Amino acid sequence: MSTDKTRIVIVGSRGRMGEALLRLAGQDPKLELVGGINKGDNVLDVIDRCDALIEFAHHSLSADLAKTAADHGKALVVGTTGHTDEERKTVHAEAKRIPIVFAPNYSIGVNLLFYLTQIAAETLGENYDQEVVEMHHRLKIDSPSGTARRLAEILAKADGGTYEELTKHGRHGDVGARPKREIGMHALRGGDVVGDHTVHFANIGERIELTHRASSRDTFASGALRAAQWVRTQKPGLYTMQDVLGFKR
Repeated sequence: MSTDKTRIVIVGSRGRMGEALLRLAGQDPKLELVGGINKGDNVLDVIDRCDALIEFAHHSLSADLAKTAADHGKALVVGTTGHTDEERKTVHAEAKRIPIVFAPNYSIGVNLLFYLTQIAAETLGENYDQEVVEMHHRLKIDSPSGTARRLAEILAKADGGTYEELTKHGRHGDVGARPKREIGMHALRGGDVVGDHTVHFANIGERIELTHRASSRDTFASGALRAAQWVRTQKPGLYTMQDVLGFKR
């Protein structure tokens, strides 16, 4: 399909994010909503009429949806988090056939936080202790958030390690002195918090904190819609919002 408008299907349109996507898509003259998919619906009924699918449903659906999108040559934006390693591998594999934006957070502000965290980690080095603290509403299922995990991945890469090697999830009991390369990860849950993330860099005599606070899901929805418009014109591959926004260094 080649039109001036980007034709989209929203998978998970009855959820919190889905409702925001529906509302904002209806206000954007560059977008055409051709369908909303929820439990019990068949994406095959609408997939041939769209340019891109946006998924904010459940991580267990992402792998099969990626295969279906690839079979029909449709671009995909994956907004859910909490994927298993196997689900993640499947989505990555399907990106060889279609363009996929697979990002832990679609907020422009959060993606700037990713960028600034990378710069800070590379500049400050190993002498600064690193901690990530996130808070979300009481109904959030996965922990830590995909955004917090991505922040820790950025910190680990700058230190020459991996998330699995360096991340410490909370502390309890007699844990001893803090190891030098440890990345602390702390998840708070309560109320209706949309999403708060802070990266702490602490040294003797000073502390630097990079913080993003979201007060509305609209910031994530608008970013995902922007990603859908961008990805439809890309070559097959795996992309993030850093690519969409041109933040890649």
